[in-house]
Amino acid sequence: MTVWDDLVGQDRVQEQLGAAARDADALVTADSEGKPVPPGSKMTHAWLFTGPPGSGRSTAARAFAAALQCTSPDRALGGAPGCGFCDGCHTALIGTHADVEVIRTDLLSIGVKETRELVRRAQLSPAVGRWQVIVMEDADRLTEGAGNVLLKAVEEPAPRTVWLLCAPSLEDVLPTIRSRCRHLTLRTPPVDAVADVLIRRDGIDPERAASAARATQGHIGRARRLATDERARARRAAVLKVPLRVHDVGGCLKAAQELIDTATDDAKQLAEEVDVKETDDLKAALGAAAGGRMPRGTAGAMKELEDRQKRRRTRTQRDSLDLALSDLTGFYRDVLALQLGSGIALANTDVRDALDRVAEDSTAERTLRRIEAVIACRRALDRNVAPLLAVEAMTVALRAG
Repeated sequence: MTVWDDLVGQDRVQEQLGAAARDADALVTADSEGKPVPPGSKMTHAWLFTGPPGSGRSTAARAFAAALQCTSPDRALGGAPGCGFCDGCHTALIGTHADVEVIRTDLLSIGVKETRELVRRAQLSPAVGRWQVIVMEDADRLTEGAGNVLLKAVEEPAPRTVWLLCAPSLEDVLPTIRSRCRHLTLRTPPVDAVADVLIRRDGIDPERAASAARATQGHIGRARRLATDERARARRAAVLKVPLRVHDVGGCLKAAQELIDTATDDAKQLAEEVDVKETDDLKAALGAAAGGRMPRGTAGAMKELEDRQKRRRTRTQRDSLDLALSDLTGFYRDVLALQLGSGIALANTDVRDALDRVAEDSTAERTLRRIEAVIACRRALDRNVAPLLAVEAMTVALRAG
């Protein structure tokens, strides 16, 4: 098992990263032995991974980070870095390597303060590994100020520091940053490849794995969750009933409220799992008394934590809504395929009766307008429109077609 095994359906990207890892290994070896740097190196200090959700951007970045830290003795015999078994590979993949920092956010954005701390760390030499690697899984969530802070570090990198940035598209990253990165584009993995990974690595029943991969159209993370989480399957089933429930205004408003309630419940569940522990840990760190009384001067720290938790709940609610809207888009995509007789594989074969019913009761033009209504709802949520208003407008538009 190499570090690339979880990178599904990305042969071209894997080949490029493998070549860069070999050149990076040669650079470190030449430097340690005082030899000239090999010419024509494919290694560079900043990389930008882009691709649609579920394509494996962060997986590719993590695998590359592990390959850069590989300490396998087979390298001296011509073996490729990224064995997956050595201490460097293993600790990088599980997130405990001292020189691999993985940055992800459960908030709506990454601010200046966090980015400055990253830039400070990037100036340090590797502590135990071969490179100082910083993986930023949500580079698209950098604020403009944070992006400008990061730009300086990317322009003038430390000798052994590598930045691995992940974003859905080039447009999600400041032009000044992306122009200084080597760009790799990942594609949506084939459905069959995703199903094979679920069967081989997660031990999921072949029929369920194939159904989950097909329903999520190759999104690896969503497919795994759908195949293993009964609640996720129940939520998806409820969302796919929405097109059959918008025959009148009352049904539209009720369906919208239920979508919002489900997203709110998801945020509440996460809060119950995480917020209480975070609050208790902070109180203990601040020296709260046994009865819960906080020392003087600690109110600001508690307020900062509460604000962070509130932003995380907002992000969780939006993510849940976005997942529901993705499922709705897939439903109407299948409806359109049936109406046009395209013959392409359907994603939601488990609700074929509902697809046939909606396809027969409307036209392709109305289906396209409904898809546009779902897209408009997603855009409204991105612009911070009140979620209930945005979803109600969408369900009414679905009724009108």
